[in-house]
Amino acid sequence: MSDIPLTPSPSFLTLGIAPQILGILASRNFTTPTPIQQQSIPPAIEGKDIVGIAQTGTGKTFAFGIPMLQRLAQKPGRGLVIVPTRELATQVDESLRTFAPQLNIRTAVLIGGASMHLQREAIRRNPRVIIATPGRLNDHLQQGTITLKEVNVLVLDEADRMLDMGFRPQIETIFRHVPRERQTMLFSATMPSEIMKLANAHMKLPIRIEVAPSGTTAKNVLQELFVVQKMEKPALLEALLKEHRGSILVFSRTKHGAKKITRSLRTLGHAAAEIHANRSLNQRREALQGFKTGRYRILVATDIAARGIDVTGIEVVINYDLPDDPNDYVHRIGRTARAGREGRAISFATFDQKDSIRDIERLVRSTLKRPPTPPLPKRDPLLPPPVDQTTTDRPWQRPASRPAFRPGRNFRSFRGPRRRR
Repeated sequence: MSDIPLTPSPSFLTLGIAPQILGILASRNFTTPTPIQQQSIPPAIEGKDIVGIAQTGTGKTFAFGIPMLQRLAQKPGRGLVIVPTRELATQVDESLRTFAPQLNIRTAVLIGGASMHLQREAIRRNPRVIIATPGRLNDHLQQGTITLKEVNVLVLDEADRMLDMGFRPQIETIFRHVPRERQTMLFSATMPSEIMKLANAHMKLPIRIEVAPSGTTAKNVLQELFVVQKMEKPALLEALLKEHRGSILVFSRTKHGAKKITRSLRTLGHAAAEIHANRSLNQRREALQGFKTGRYRILVATDIAARGIDVTGIEVVINYDLPDDPNDYVHRIGRTARAGREGRAISFATFDQKDSIRDIERLVRSTLKRPPTPPLPKRDPLLPPPVDQTTTDRPWQRPASRPAFRPGRNFRSFRGPRRRR
């Protein structure tokens, strides 16, 4: 009986990574590369332009970070990583710091909401890697506090999101400031036609690496949909929070909605925090750190966090509101089931959102499971609790003890302006 040859499991040892970086990976117990890392790292180390497509949570940061740091450790130059949000910039910096200090490479983060003075001080220390959001980097370019003439590795992470957020003019400005002779890498979970136009205009024969079709979600995510009346959403959320005891990420379409949901959850006794554009940088950092450490079990966010949260062990992602863009659905639910874990994604939709549901199901190429709606609390949890026992089950009805409304008696304005004598 002949032996059946076994396919060797992938290893970082076969990707052309320098021994010093391999030692760092081994010390951090990183032994097996993800598919996007396995396919991207070898050509990226050779200096080739790359367009990489993979689901969120599959290790794209190491896919471009390891080759970039290895090239910078071997020869002069500077790396520039452009990301759409402050949270993602901080996350990328944390990942690169796994290797950068031991390679004597200093990093700097340039994001809005942070001190310009401190960022100028960081630039004066000559960092080899800059992680920035487009708007703040353009501020520094306009003020002349930074030059990009030494950039030889340029990375656009979540480029499609940057275009959605209206950063196209800033990105074009950045391309005009970096040298033409450089390596450029684009990574994202989705790759619409606009991104390919950008790649064709500013990249040299890029290698397209697609470990999963654009729009593919993590296979370990159970995707469910509840179609309810808009007024039933708060009660449904309360019922689901009782069902799940792990960490939960709730997405709201608007900043006002996120604030309202967070306030109501706290009223119900839940440890909840919020992240949206109206929160300061320090408030957003505190909320995210509290969510990571378990101080907050629930984090309510707008799509600003759909691609900027890397928290292990998120049990459930709840789309309280469906996103305007179906691509954002992929990124939202990518916050759970990361690194091979299992997760659950639950979406709320109203009966008039059939088109949005169809667009999402067409993008992910599957039908969202529609389980039976759980029993809902009678009281709307987003409204304040009853004041006393005389209040009815309908919070909008006034208590019986409240005196009747008499316009002419209760409000002087109903009798016209008061004459001065």
